[in-house]
Amino acid sequence: MEKDVTFFEKVFEVVKLIPKGRVTSYGAIAGYLGTKGSSRMVGWAMNSSHHSTANIPAHRVVNRNGLLTGKHHFGSPEIMKQLLESEGITVENDQIVSFDKYFWNPATELND
Repeated sequence: MEKDVTFFEKVFEVVKLIPKGRVTSYGAIAGYLGTKGSSRMVGWAMNSSHHSTANIPAHRVVNRNGLLTGKHHFGSPEIMKQLLESEGITVENDQIVSFDKYFWNPATELND
């Protein structure tokens, strides 16, 4: 019998697929998982990902406007920005510059 996969585990699997130098939103992940109204739950999953032993690039998940709303969960408010900038993404005032250029939509990028 196959193990039941939790919502958080499903979120983690999607986040692991975000390419380096790209970002997505909580809502895009929720929509891809068929739970459009659960953006906040995706955020909770990202918060808990910091306790996971798996490498989950939570810094690549931002709000629908490209704001680094989860930055306080990285130990220091600057870490999320630094991680994104190390991948070539420009961040000003906690917002991704040219967000549309870097946006990765799992609904269109992943084929089931």
